[in-house]
Amino acid sequence: MSKSISGFSKLSKSHKIDWIVATYFNKNENAKNIIKQYWNSNIKLQQLHDEFIENTITNYYLPFGVAPNFLINGKMHAIPMAIEESSVVAAASKAAKFWLERGGFKAEVLSTTKIGQVHFMFHGDFEVLNTFFKTIKPKLIEAAKPITKNMEKRGGGIIDIELRDKTKSIEGYFQLHATFETLDAMGANFINSCLEQFAKTFREEALDYDGFSQDEQSIDIIMSILSNYVPNCLVRAEVSCPVKDLTEDPSIDAKEFAKKFIQAVKIAEIEPFRAVTHNKGIMNGIDAVVLATGNDFRAVEAGVHAFASRNGSYSSLTHAKIENDTFYFWIEIPLALGTVGGLTSLHPLVKLALELLHNPTAKELMQIVAVAGLAQNFAALRSLTTTGIQEGHMKMHLMNILNQFEATEKEKATLIDHFKTHTATHSAVVEAIKSLRKP
Repeated sequence: MSKSISGFSKLSKSHKIDWIVATYFNKNENAKNIIKQYWNSNIKLQQLHDEFIENTITNYYLPFGVAPNFLINGKMHAIPMAIEESSVVAAASKAAKFWLERGGFKAEVLSTTKIGQVHFMFHGDFEVLNTFFKTIKPKLIEAAKPITKNMEKRGGGIIDIELRDKTKSIEGYFQLHATFETLDAMGANFINSCLEQFAKTFREEALDYDGFSQDEQSIDIIMSILSNYVPNCLVRAEVSCPVKDLTEDPSIDAKEFAKKFIQAVKIAEIEPFRAVTHNKGIMNGIDAVVLATGNDFRAVEAGVHAFASRNGSYSSLTHAKIENDTFYFWIEIPLALGTVGGLTSLHPLVKLALELLHNPTAKELMQIVAVAGLAQNFAALRSLTTTGIQEGHMKMHLMNILNQFEATEKEKATLIDHFKTHTATHSAVVEAIKSLRKP
């Protein structure tokens, strides 16, 4: 059984590694070598990475790729993507090239409101509480002025605060439900600071409010925190073209392809088992761009999947239709993103990614990310309804299998050529390697 340790965070990085290797790897020097080989030779850059989180011992690298040829609202983009999964960048690139020749992607931000809540308990008369709230609401906003001052100068700040009665779900449970505009910042620290000030002022004012009984004055603040569910921070991206232009392959009938494609989307709209995988493919594209641009992909994931369930059943994020012989395919998705603050001004690759995207505003980045998700979904559905998903995916996965077997450059060249005309299943690749290596 591994032993515990006190004061681990106070150890130097080298001492942390020594303890881990001794305790969990039986003093195996190979483990230490693997950890150290991912250190950056640039000492200043490595120190920067070490200070992003606590107890850092090394760096964990993800491939940083680029998907070119994205025409979005008439402007060309090469989209950065940080992801480890085979075929994602290739699929996005292929979809971008397809739609480049058909007018490109259209995108618009529908709204940018973000949410934060003060959760509290109150067991008195609701009407008295409501009167109190209306009386002190201006004071809540005024007390937060030192926090909101700079944001307001840029055109953002607190939009509104509501009192919400949640006592039907939990006895005595209420919320201060606040909406914010944070412009180009994701705004988590700004929103949470405002909420904590609301809670402080709310509690203090309650103690001096004459309308409360002695028991009612004791409002119990549970917590103050932003919400990653942002259904009013919404972006729409779409593509369209005449049905007759929907395929480049003369062996595929365009009308039949459109029909099957739309049916596949409809299945994802009503069948949660399919919708989860359908949306996961969308998030392949979205998360990769969110991560490359230094945003919080966990927050995006949580908010997106909640949005997909907003009508009581988990459903597709994308939709498709044919109208007047024109094919339409679109996505509406909540995305709370930032282009200032956090890692955006610290991580060199994040700064490079944003520069690659022409230094977008938060709204422009929302549009780009939504387009990446739509492109990913189009590529996946096109494969699923024609050749099947495995043909393209396994050919992209081929290099990973070859590297697992430590194939030489000569072996790689031979096998890549072989699988241009053969189905690249894992077992087929293994058999081909064994056959190639036979004396």
